[in-house]
Order: sequence, then C-alpha cells, then structure tokens
Amino acid sequence: MAIGDRIKRIRNFRGLTQKEFGKLIGFDEKTADIRVAQYESGTRTPKEELLQKMAEVLDVNYRSLYEPTLYAAEDIMYTLFELDEHYTTIVHDVPDEEYPESKHLAVQFKSNLLDSFLKEWQQRKKDLADGVISKAEYTEWKLNWPATADDCGKHKPKKEWRDNPQATCDEE
Repeated sequence: MAIGDRIKRIRNFRGLTQKEFGKLIGFDEKTADIRVAQYESGTRTPKEELLQKMAEVLDVNYRSLYEPTLYAAEDIMYTLFELDEHYTTIVHDVPDEEYPESKHLAVQFKSNLLDSFLKEWQQRKKDLADGVISKAEYTEWKLNWPATADDCGKHKPKKEWRDNPQATCDEE
C-alpha cells in the first residue's frame, strides 16, 4: 500500500476530514485539505519530517505510514535471506487448514522474542475472528504496536487499545 493510501486509511480511521488533518499538521486553513489530498493521491510525497508529524497527529507508529518495500515477492525473499543471517531459520512444509491435502511453506525463526511477538499477533487475529475484539481495536493494536503489546496479558501495554482491557492470549 502506498504512503498516500496509508495516510488516508488511518485519517479516515481516526474520523478526521482532510481539512481537519491538514490544520492539525500545520497547514494553512485555506489550503489544508488540498495539501492533504495531494499527499493521499500520491501527487506529492511527504518528506520524513512531515511524515513524522503526520504519525504524531494520527497517534500511530511512524512505521504505520512509511512505505516499506515488502510488497514484491523478491523483496520479501531478500528480507528473509537477511534474517537468515541473524537467526536460525527453518523452512517447513505445513498443511493447509482448509485443504489438508495441500501444503504451504512456513518460515520458523529460533527466537524467543520473535515467538512472543508472533504469539500475541496470532492471538489478536484469533480474538478478531472470534469476536472478542472489534476490527477497530485490532487496527488500533497494529497501528501502535509495540506500544500496544502486553505479552498476552503479562503486563500493561504502554498504550491502551481496548475498550475493555483483559488478558486474551491462550495458555498452551
């Protein structure tokens, strides 16, 4: 997703108009909506400093806005190759849950820290699917991660993201 699409998606999620958002990030009231529209449409690309300000105003992690290069399969492979230099990495065949006769590949990193991050993400996806959390709560959790992480209820997150906080990670 392009930077402009990310800005628009999060601005809409926050319930801000283009003019409101533009004024909050410091644009003149007369041109605030036009400037934001230019960034959202991709006509203009925000410089790093402005992108930081946008993230601050939208109350999200800066990485929620900037454009990573992980959309091409080749870029993902190079990222995995780089991770392979730093972690013990294993590639597994795994059955497809919907079609057990089919197999896919999964990457495993021998990292307790990464495992705990992935465990919490897995739980948030399960909570969303089970209706325990709303799509808005799930989005809030992702947009502000790692400040919203609580290690499956083991500690209070730095940034609250739920209307009714409680531990939700299943015990194994």
